[in-house]
Amino acid sequence: MTADTADPVEAVAIAPAADPGFLQRHGGTIEYILIPGAALVGALAVFGVFVALFGKNPLDLYFYMYQGAFGTWFSWQNTLTRAAPVILTALCTALPAQLGMVIIGGEGALLIGALAATSAALALPSMPPLVVQLAMACAGMAGGGLWIMLAGGLRQYRGVNETISSLLLVYIALAILNQLVEGVMRDPASLNKPSTREIGAANMIGTIPGTDVHWGLVFGLIAAVASYILIYHTVFGFAARVAGGNIRAAKIVGLGVGKLILTICFLAGASAGLAGMVEVAAVQGRTNANLAAGYGFTGILVAFLARQNPLAIVPVAILLGGISASGGLLQRRLGLPDASVQVLQGIIFAFVLASDALYGRIGFLKGKS
Repeated sequence: MTADTADPVEAVAIAPAADPGFLQRHGGTIEYILIPGAALVGALAVFGVFVALFGKNPLDLYFYMYQGAFGTWFSWQNTLTRAAPVILTALCTALPAQLGMVIIGGEGALLIGALAATSAALALPSMPPLVVQLAMACAGMAGGGLWIMLAGGLRQYRGVNETISSLLLVYIALAILNQLVEGVMRDPASLNKPSTREIGAANMIGTIPGTDVHWGLVFGLIAAVASYILIYHTVFGFAARVAGGNIRAAKIVGLGVGKLILTICFLAGASAGLAGMVEVAAVQGRTNANLAAGYGFTGILVAFLARQNPLAIVPVAILLGGISASGGLLQRRLGLPDASVQVLQGIIFAFVLASDALYGRIGFLKGKS
């Protein structure tokens, strides 16, 4: 071989993206990173134009967003604290999506889980803190799981669209929370803002040593990894993905579709219910209207950005948690309304939905010459 004749293997090693076989094997993975990333960048650009209309410099906007989210260790801790419940509520959307279901009721499951966890703590006033915390976790997961399983049951046995029913269940959950907090569960000492009695400082789950980030982040990471293993490395997960691909074929081959729907909806709701327990036991210390902070709705956006992949949910939740954490700094430094972060999240969601049409249509990722 002459010196100027390239070895094909060496050429592929030098430039794997130029190999059609490489693109055929990994084009889908590249799409799952490239398209959501482009949607996020596009949304930030549009939001920059929106801010410029108010006479603000978009470059200042991006700088302060970075500073508020990741610029300091304090910012990182604030971001991770906000990401913890979002990871859990995102799983409430991502798990049913494996069955082809669109569940957007994570906010309702979070509220029901918080109520159940608070009730468990108040019912065990003399028990050791570890027992109370375990009871709160179990009660929160059971409450949230049953709440979302109700939407799955309506889909399976009554043909009710799960997207509509799960969304309506959010408002029912909020009404139940307000009724109980302002009624039988109200602490007489809570005058201006109705709340339940406190669960007690001893029953709070505390923070990870050396940080101000509560243990809810660890719960979220464990739940994400466990969900990934369940969906992609178990028979149950394989059956769920088969049913999600073609539910009629799944019934023909004998899969228990009804059982799959109820089980995965329970697990999804349990994840969001655990988020409610974490908010009570790590942040609020009691149940009140502050729990309706929109973590469930942010979880929907995270799940769609992550393409319903449980592991991808973690970095996306941290990113969205950072955007949320930067809201206060944007308000102080640029004078933007506090709702600006919600506007940005809405723009991101619109871009993500629009970009869904691009999957499988990017020519250079198909390995064609």
